[in-house]
Amino acid sequence: MSTKLKITIIASSLAILLFTVVGGFVNVRASSNDGAYRQLSVYSEVLSRIRLEYVEEPNIAGVTDGALHGLLESLDANSSYLSAEEYKHYKTTKSGGKADIGATVSKRFGYAAVVAVIPGGPAEKAGIDNQDIIESIEGKSTHDISLAEIHSLLTGDVGSTVTVAVVRPRRAEPQKIVITRDIVAIPPVNEKMLADNVGYIQVDAFPEGKTQEIADKIRDLQRQGAKKLVLDLRNSASGVEAEGVATANLFLDHGTITYLQGQKFPREAFNADASKDITKLPVVVLVNRGTAGPAEIVAAAILENARGDVVGDKTFGDGSVQKLIEMPDNSALILSIAKYYSPSGKAIQDVAVTPNVLVADAAEDDGGLPDDDEAAPDKSAAQKDEKPKNQPDDQLNKALEVLKNRKG
Repeated sequence: MSTKLKITIIASSLAILLFTVVGGFVNVRASSNDGAYRQLSVYSEVLSRIRLEYVEEPNIAGVTDGALHGLLESLDANSSYLSAEEYKHYKTTKSGGKADIGATVSKRFGYAAVVAVIPGGPAEKAGIDNQDIIESIEGKSTHDISLAEIHSLLTGDVGSTVTVAVVRPRRAEPQKIVITRDIVAIPPVNEKMLADNVGYIQVDAFPEGKTQEIADKIRDLQRQGAKKLVLDLRNSASGVEAEGVATANLFLDHGTITYLQGQKFPREAFNADASKDITKLPVVVLVNRGTAGPAEIVAAAILENARGDVVGDKTFGDGSVQKLIEMPDNSALILSIAKYYSPSGKAIQDVAVTPNVLVADAAEDDGGLPDDDEAAPDKSAAQKDEKPKNQPDDQLNKALEVLKNRKG
């Protein structure tokens, strides 16, 4: 038996083994053992046909790698397969002290999608907008790589650069943008008093400790005479879910905030603690398509506990827990094992949060990407100047209208 044939057989066997392992996590209740074996048989037959009858001798290892990437991605955006080389790089980016581009990136339509950018971060400075589609990173198509690998490619040393090709509506070709990575600082909570004693709070992300900052701002506004509140969670897409739970509890003295559940993950409920509720003021939460993760937990909890209204666009839809599983060949699986649910039982990752008062985002446009002959990093300030100024904020105006009609 030739060495090449041995490698082919080993690679095929590994693929089948991994397929069996991963398949055990997928729709177990809906599938019988016979059905699983039938699918394995089909997979083995397809692999055999490719090896024996394809127009030229195939790279079976490459075919297997692609199949495993597709298998994991078909589950959900957050599940990933990492080859041994990808996993090695992934571990280096998780070691701490690394810089990134300052944007929450997920997968939509098979490609990397920018959910939201951090104000003042590298992505915003380079002209990246919310809802941009990143077609490629350093020439590598994001369609062909996992979300975990996308995050790895966007992470690097402070001051290093990464080149991305961005697609936007009404632009025929992707345009390249160079982003200089940096350690990203989350902006502080923005608070101010609006007309009619309405307190306004804007939260860009939910890193650890953000709830205490939000609580301090609520207390400050109440001392200033606020009678009603607007909590602006538009384009708030990153952070830790625990902060979302804690922030929701600032407004709730009873009821379920959210719960976690998975096939092998027992239901874990997060209920409001009355001692942590700090305000009874009427509240409206502002959301849009850039609202994701912890911010969605807050919005869903306030809406479904009838504590306040949610105004704006349907949110992005992201909320799950992942488990890292190392494989014998030094590759790895990142597998979603539980999802966050709204109080009424809706999986946030699957259905997102739909406001009870829908208002489209007027800021939806083709953005300010530079022309092909212009340098992206040097144009960010000009790009912002080119955008229409003093646009009415229809979502905020609607929120104020809703509050006006609510009794304090």
